[in-house]
Amino acid sequence: MGKRVRVREILSASDAGVEAVVKGWARTVRVGKDVTFIALNDGSCMASLQVVAGPKLSNYAEVARLGTGSALAVTGLLVESPAAGQRFELQARSVQIVGPADESYPMQKKRHSFEYLRTVAHLRPRTNTFGAVFRVRSVLAQAVHRFFAEKGFLYVHTPIITGNDCEGAGELFRVTTLDMARPPLVDCSVDYAADFFGQATGLTVSGQLEGELFALAFGDIYTFGPTFRAENSNTARHAAEFWMIEPEMAFADLMADAALAEEFFRYLCRFVLDHCREDIAFFNEQIDRGLVSRIEAVASSPFAMMEYTEAITHLKKAKVSFEFPVEWGLDLQSEHERYLTEQVVGGPVFIINYPRDIKAFYMRQNDDGRTVAAMDLLVPKVGEIIGGSQREERLDLLEGRMAEMGIDPAGLWWYTDSRRWGSCPHSGFGLGFERLIMYLTGMENIRDVIPFPRTPRHAEF
Repeated sequence: MGKRVRVREILSASDAGVEAVVKGWARTVRVGKDVTFIALNDGSCMASLQVVAGPKLSNYAEVARLGTGSALAVTGLLVESPAAGQRFELQARSVQIVGPADESYPMQKKRHSFEYLRTVAHLRPRTNTFGAVFRVRSVLAQAVHRFFAEKGFLYVHTPIITGNDCEGAGELFRVTTLDMARPPLVDCSVDYAADFFGQATGLTVSGQLEGELFALAFGDIYTFGPTFRAENSNTARHAAEFWMIEPEMAFADLMADAALAEEFFRYLCRFVLDHCREDIAFFNEQIDRGLVSRIEAVASSPFAMMEYTEAITHLKKAKVSFEFPVEWGLDLQSEHERYLTEQVVGGPVFIINYPRDIKAFYMRQNDDGRTVAAMDLLVPKVGEIIGGSQREERLDLLEGRMAEMGIDPAGLWWYTDSRRWGSCPHSGFGLGFERLIMYLTGMENIRDVIPFPRTPRHAEF
């Protein structure tokens, strides 16, 4: 048996009349009179290669009884296909049944609901939709690294186990070696001094704080890794484990932060259009009819910018009924964000300078005493997709804000040290990788863009 050739290579660059070895999984098996047609897919692209198997095969009787999902290695001759919609087919000279699948294989039907496919997440990558999702996910991950490498950013691996809660929401998953049936107690509370790390630790909710330390040494850095939130939410936009892209820039204010976010997001839109054409066309046809035109519009349009106060004014004047109240000092909800980007602006918009009381302790306080230098990027259909800020670089104001919010500075001594020696203005933002994939594929549930979703009461596979 010769060298394996991927289906993508055959369909894009091969010539008829050559022998090829193809290995993959049977998507469909159709048995006719003295011939069996097998749609063989190897995951390299959306399309399957039609294998034509005839009775001259020594194991033809077995081949004719093949079940959907069987793993095969086929050697044969590539010929021009007489069938519409495919360039080649493979006239089989041998078919090796590497791994059979019988009628109990749970992916027999051509179409299954996404809800059902989540129950067989270990098999759903073999479907057209999820094959496309995870090819796009892979390409986008590489695009993220390419963008920042081209701009000279340092890639930093921030810790997954941490003693700090960056967002201050108390939604950490605890990491411990203590016996939870009989934990050591002090005044009826768990004594973490006896734990592995000698303190309470959890899974990180963000790499931002550690990223800031590196930005204050290397200038421009980014992190890209898993983050965790113990938030008991079952919405289509929340997962307990997800990936975040978080750049940080020294000597950069809020406007520089927004400029990088715009350049980055437009780059990713263009990249997926240029490098995932077949998969994006599938999503446009099967999942979201306006997908391609929406991505193209974002990739080619300048982004608007609007003060939070102006946004509230627009929302108060809106001739629609919102489920959530609109008042200065309240955070914007998805319905508000979508109205602003879809009805007011008609495209992407940055909302800047939010009320200080609804934002995190590390955001730089503006001179008005009411707002902080924060920004959110809103895009049509989704609403917020990027959130960022200029960080508070002034030690006295940072410590004052921490005291206001009841944050013990002793637990973040290393963070305040970065303001004590060689501090400078710096900014950064976060982009949730799964929400990016949802936006660029039209998929509507975060559970369907991550290989093995982690949500409340679900940690299978």
